Amino acid sequence: MTDNVWNYQPTSGLPAGTDLTGYKVEAADGSIGKVDKHSDEVGDAYLVVDTGVWIFGKEVLLPARTVVRIDPEDKRVFVDRTKEQIKNAPEFHRDKHLGDTGYREELGTYYGTGAPFGGGPV
Repeated sequence: MTDNVWNYQPTSGLPAGTDLTGYKVEAADGSIGKVDKHSDEVGDAYLVVDTGVWIFGKEVLLPARTVVRIDPEDKRVFVDRTKEQIKNAPEFHRDKHLGDTGYREELGTYYGTGAPFGGGPV
C-alpha cells in the first residue's frame, strides 16, 4: 500500500503541467509553509515544503497522496494531515533523503493508510 502514497489522488484537481513551487500548503488545521519543490511523476509524486517559522529552518517531504485539493487561483495546496502529524513524520533532509528508497518506504508507511506512526488520514 505504501507505493500508492506516491500518486496524487484523482480528485486533487492537479492541472497537468502545473508548477506548484511557491504554492502555500494548508494542513487540516492551518498553514504549514510553501512548496519548495515538487514532482508529479506517476509513482514518485511528492511535495517538499519549506516550513518557514513553523518548524524553523526545516523542510518536510509530503507524499502526493496527502494532497486532497489544489486551488490554482489562490495558489494553495490542501493536505489531509494535521500539523502535529506532519511535524511527527520521519525527519527529512533534502541532501540525504530525496533519492533514498529506504526513507521513502519509511515515509510511505508513516503516511499510508493504517500507518503505525499515526500518519493516517484525519
